[in-house]
Amino acid sequence: MRTFLKTNRVTAWLVRGIRNGNAHRLPVALFATLTLGVYAFIEIAEEMAEGEIRKFDEMLFLSLRAPGDPSTPLGPPWLQETAVEVTSIGGYPLIILTLAAVAGFFIVTRRYGAAVYAVLAVGSGALLSQTLKQYYGRPRPDLVDHMDTVHTMSFPSGHAMVTTVAYLTLASLVIGFLTDRRARIYVLAVAVFVAVIVGVSRVYLGVHWPSDVAAGWALGAAWASLSWLILHFLKHHSRVPIEPEDKS
Repeated sequence: MRTFLKTNRVTAWLVRGIRNGNAHRLPVALFATLTLGVYAFIEIAEEMAEGEIRKFDEMLFLSLRAPGDPSTPLGPPWLQETAVEVTSIGGYPLIILTLAAVAGFFIVTRRYGAAVYAVLAVGSGALLSQTLKQYYGRPRPDLVDHMDTVHTMSFPSGHAMVTTVAYLTLASLVIGFLTDRRARIYVLAVAVFVAVIVGVSRVYLGVHWPSDVAAGWALGAAWASLSWLILHFLKHHSRVPIEPEDKS
């Protein structure tokens, strides 16, 4: 709990830095988010491996189910259909299409560095997610029938992690082209909101334990922060411009 409170404080600091235009705070805030994200992931992974988080997982997992009938999710049928559609936002097909469209835009506008950055950040995050799934080998929840098709292991949640990496990475690129502080805050808030609802949908659909999703969020935020730090360093210290010069 203390770790998540610290993460929230760092996030608030990052938003204040963007709002106030204090560019020197951005690297520090990103490094803090990176550090806390990795720390939170390691703590969750250790508790998961030792079985200490099982009861807490089950309590949160069943809180999204009808009392006395775990096979039935809370809410009307339309909510279940909505959850299935929301969770697809974090699926590889949609993320790949979104990434391809964004990278294509940067290539057409001759911002090749931004295109490479987006592909490498999201692609490496997805590879890391799959590697960790194989390493930990945690089975999927077995308390209820799954409401979505799954083919991989459970920890960490690939949807939660890759969605966090993808949308925060794309948000960092968009923010770089915006001058209005409110617009920057809005873009960052949308990226965080998408990652949150996708992660919650995975638990609601019965395909992930809450700790899977929390670990995915933590490591996803850390990986996106690391990528953003690298982009910030290249933009301010590299002799090769990230964007083409305007020849008009």
